[in-house]
Amino acid sequence: MRKLLQGIINFRKFSLTDYRDKFSRLATQHAPDALLVACCDSRVVPNVFASSDPGDLFVLRNIGNLIPKYKEEYLDDASVGSAIEFSLTTLNVSDIIICGHSDCGAMQSLLEKDNKAVSLPPSLNKWLMTNAISSYNRFKNSQFNNESSLTPCNCLSRINVLQQLDNLKTYPLVIKRLINNKLKIHGWWFDLATADVYYYNASYGKFLVINEEQIKNILQA
Repeated sequence: MRKLLQGIINFRKFSLTDYRDKFSRLATQHAPDALLVACCDSRVVPNVFASSDPGDLFVLRNIGNLIPKYKEEYLDDASVGSAIEFSLTTLNVSDIIICGHSDCGAMQSLLEKDNKAVSLPPSLNKWLMTNAISSYNRFKNSQFNNESSLTPCNCLSRINVLQQLDNLKTYPLVIKRLINNKLKIHGWWFDLATADVYYYNASYGKFLVINEEQIKNILQA
C-alpha cells in the first residue's frame, strides 16, 4: 500500500502537468478504440504493452479473462455481459480483444484441480467450473497438446482465449455487429517471460507474434 500511495504523490509531482489536459478532455468524452478483456493478474498491464494512453482502452478484467456464455436471464453475475453491452451500445467500440497470458494462475488451478492437487475456495471454484471448464475440456483433445514448446498451463491458456472468443459470439449484440461488419473480435496472448504479444491467426490456426509484418494481416482479418 505504501508503494501505491507514494506513486500517487510522485504522479502529482512529476506527471500530472503532462496529463492534465488529457484528463480534462476525457472528463467530458469517452471514446475508447476497443474493449479489452484481460485477466486480473497484476503482471498483465495492457496499457503498458500496448503503449496506450488513458481513454484508449475500455478494460474488463476478471479471473482467467473469461466470458460467460450469454443467457436470457442472469441468475448470477451479469458484470461481464453489462460491460460488453455498454462497450457496444454506449461506447460503440469496433473491436473486442480477449487477452490471455502465460503462467495463468486460473488455468493452473484447473489443471491442479483435475489432478486433485488442490481444493479451490468456493467462489473461485464456481467461477472456474462454470465458465472455464469448457476450455479445459477443449484442451484435453487439442492439437496444442502436441506443441512441445508450451507447458500444459500455457497450452490451456491459449485454448482458453479461443473458447472465450466462441463464448463472446453467443451475445446477440456481438452477433449482429459481426454480421453487419461493424465489429471485429481478436484473440491475444501475452508472454510474461518475453513481453511478446501474440495474436491468433485463424488462417494458420496458430498464435503469431504481433510485429510490423503481421499488423496488416490483423487489420485486414
